[in-house]
Amino acid sequence: MPIRTFNHLIKSESASGILLCFTAAIALILANSPFNPAYKQLIETPLSISLGSYNLVKPLVHWVNDSLMSFFFLMIGLEIKREIKRGELNSFSKIMLPAAAAISGMLVPAITYLAFNASDPAAWPGFGIPIATDIAFSLGILSILSTRIPTSLKIFLTALAIFDDIGAILVIAFFYTKHLAATPLLLAVLCVFVLLALNQFKVNKLTPYLFVGAILWFFILKSGIHTTLAGIIVAFTIPATPLADNQFSLAGRLENVLVNWVAFFILPVFAFMNAGVTMLGKNFNELLNPIVLGIACGLFFGKQVGIFLTTFIVVKLKFAPMPRESTWMGIYGVSLLCGIGFTMSLFVGSLAFTDLNSTYTSWVKTGVLLGSFLSGVTGYLVLRFAKVKISDI
Repeated sequence: MPIRTFNHLIKSESASGILLCFTAAIALILANSPFNPAYKQLIETPLSISLGSYNLVKPLVHWVNDSLMSFFFLMIGLEIKREIKRGELNSFSKIMLPAAAAISGMLVPAITYLAFNASDPAAWPGFGIPIATDIAFSLGILSILSTRIPTSLKIFLTALAIFDDIGAILVIAFFYTKHLAATPLLLAVLCVFVLLALNQFKVNKLTPYLFVGAILWFFILKSGIHTTLAGIIVAFTIPATPLADNQFSLAGRLENVLVNWVAFFILPVFAFMNAGVTMLGKNFNELLNPIVLGIACGLFFGKQVGIFLTTFIVVKLKFAPMPRESTWMGIYGVSLLCGIGFTMSLFVGSLAFTDLNSTYTSWVKTGVLLGSFLSGVTGYLVLRFAKVKISDI
């Protein structure tokens, strides 16, 4: 059952990957055309909700990133939990490989960025920009190649990206959270205890988990911590034990409901809202700016070097097994795809240089777009034309 469920997920992502790339291309075209003002007005349209004395007013693009993408992380969390309990990540040795690769895949890009900007203290806060992997785009590209990629390699990328994003969220919490709101944070912790209690008392109805999860999301947002953490927390508290009257667990049922919504609505909307980076008016000299080079090289070179070398060392020292049926070229292709930082990188960039002028924002966007584009295209070509599967040899 776990393998069939995962294969169903991959088949959905195979079709959605094409839609994801298409919507991202449309956004890029609009952002660099006479329709740019209308596109900006759309994504910056303010929306608000209120809960008691709390009031949230955010642009539409932030609602997509902070709300819709929480469902994406909820689904990914459910998938990882399933694999940990009964699948490809059900032992320490299997978890160790993606975790070690993710840690190295964050450290090397950060060091690469700092090497380019060592002489400019004002640029140092940007060290966190190239450390993140954009799960949506990396999995979107991988899913287009689903028939050529072994399932274990897809799980490896998913697990690695999850560990990577958790690491990025911790970096945001410790280095970019200037003002943590104590009361919402305490209320968020209380919500976590409620979710754990629901699990402990074996509550087998989705409504209580989702209701408390929505409140948790709100308080995490107000606390100053990124809301993607809410989806992961909720996923890991929903029971994964099969129900007596059903072949699926509560977590499995929710995952099946989320698959198509995430694949064909949430990810395409996310891509459309975030991919519209304006390149008009930029010149070649801007590409040589240390911040641009640090981000681009951190994503393209730092990610692949950190992830591939660590994976090679861990496997060769027999601390963890190689993903089944995969080759070293397959691992290298996945290492390249992890250089697609995009959304999380842009988000971290907005936190790193929030007090500086818009020129820094332009450098960040250019570096992220360049590094992500190079990583995505090169990773796709390696996985498309190289022998990445044992059965291909």
